[in-house]
Amino acid sequence: MDLSFVEIVKTIILGIVEGLTEWLPVSSTGHMILVDEFIKLDVSKAFMDMFLVVIQLGAILAVVVLNFERLNPFSSWKSRREKKNTVELWKKVIVACVPAGVIGLMFNKFMEQHFMTAIVVASTLIIYGVLFIVVENYNQYRSPRINELENLDYKTAIIIGFFQVLSLVPGTSRSGSTILGGILFGVSRYVAAEFTFFLAIPVMLGASFLKLFKFGIHYTGAEVVIMLVGMVTAFIVSVLSIRFLLRYIKKNDFRAFGWYRIALGIVVLAYLYFVGDPTLS
Repeated sequence: MDLSFVEIVKTIILGIVEGLTEWLPVSSTGHMILVDEFIKLDVSKAFMDMFLVVIQLGAILAVVVLNFERLNPFSSWKSRREKKNTVELWKKVIVACVPAGVIGLMFNKFMEQHFMTAIVVASTLIIYGVLFIVVENYNQYRSPRINELENLDYKTAIIIGFFQVLSLVPGTSRSGSTILGGILFGVSRYVAAEFTFFLAIPVMLGASFLKLFKFGIHYTGAEVVIMLVGMVTAFIVSVLSIRFLLRYIKKNDFRAFGWYRIALGIVVLAYLYFVGDPTLS
């Protein structure tokens, strides 16, 4: 491919969409599908499939940078107790990643072949949008039992990990499914969001490197630039997106995201079914 200014602009737009929607519970897949209908990079399908996953590395780096001290068990600034708590946090993250890791490896190809359709994406956008509204309506009469990340027990971490499995279905939203699971089982919105961010690190790293491995190491100079621009853009926007969400949920619930998902689901279904390719193939 010939690298042009237009292709760089397209890549930046995709990076912005990834950075915004990866952490907000609105489904990055649903948004990427919609954007891809209007903005198509001049690359092969194999490269595009890999790029849409690998661009997440920029989003992951944002979580690491924003929480480096908190996630670093070897920090000289931490007391022995704080280092122990950090190690415990990583153990909970790893344990919670097991369900999605195992089931993802077993069924990822099947999901891509049979569930990557407009109807599935639009339906899950709408269904989970309704669930957010229902769960928040139910949750307003309850007080969370876990208000600090350090108090998150292994049982609840594993439960949240099983909810992450639901995100294998396109349009679900990984952050949306895990946050919903956390809230349902007594975790505060803030802690559920924090744990979701940390849970993404090994999951998304694994998915990204798996895609890179499958694609191989043969890249043109233009493809390398496209990947770097996409990841850097996703990183910058992710930093802003994460900070926004953590500020937002201190005073608000997730109902607004639920209504947004419902509206987007209707738009995706209407556009792709009546105008675009309803199979997304």
